[in-house]
Amino acid sequence: MDMSFYTGALGARASQNKLDLVANNLANINNGGFKPKQAGFQELVNSNLNAPREAVTDLQADNGTAVLSTRTNFSQAGMSVSDSDLDYAITDDNSFFMLKDPKTGAISYTRTGHFHRGLMEDGNFYLMTDSGKYVCDADGKEIRLTDSGADGTAAETAADSLDEQMDQTPGVYTIPYPSRLLNAGDNEWVIREGDTGNKAAAAENPGLEQHMLEDSGTDMAREMTDMIEAQRAFSYALRMVTTSDEVEGTINSLRG
Repeated sequence: MDMSFYTGALGARASQNKLDLVANNLANINNGGFKPKQAGFQELVNSNLNAPREAVTDLQADNGTAVLSTRTNFSQAGMSVSDSDLDYAITDDNSFFMLKDPKTGAISYTRTGHFHRGLMEDGNFYLMTDSGKYVCDADGKEIRLTDSGADGTAAETAADSLDEQMDQTPGVYTIPYPSRLLNAGDNEWVIREGDTGNKAAAAENPGLEQHMLEDSGTDMAREMTDMIEAQRAFSYALRMVTTSDEVEGTINSLRG
């Protein structure tokens, strides 16, 4: 009877984890460039009655399930038109913009192409993200928008100019194993430390659209379906725990 408690509790916890992922996906349905996550489940130890574990029999019993991993879907989502010259959308799956932290030089990747002009301490304007990071070109260098004088006057003039142009366009990078990226927050991902086989490379013929922004990858219909599925699985798992408790209580009363 203890095994039924164990199996039911594990099932309830796994269903709760899936519900948490669905809730996070739905909360970001209006977050441009957001990539949804799906839960990957793994069957735990199973056993056979009067037979080896590997045998396939009618007396096989499972001992629960658990969330093995969470997978991020980096495929292209829908796009919306933008009136900003500095907004871009990637039209290829599993491709990213490269970002550089101006303070630490740390590299991260994103599919959110909502950029703006950022005036830095050297008096120059750079293409930057809302989180204050440089956007890199295909050579991994920061994209400078204008030159300015030492007194800063030219920088102010450049900021008000409507025909300001970039010498470079944002680079688009592909990563061999995007599923191994770590979520760094703000729709950014980083390569795991020591993952030498997962190096980013500039795409040769990148799909890049100006005046466009990628929408959230959350699919409302799919998420609602997953939510109903997880809710029912959670309910059934708790019912197993309740039934096991009732049976255990009946047995104990008979012993008394």
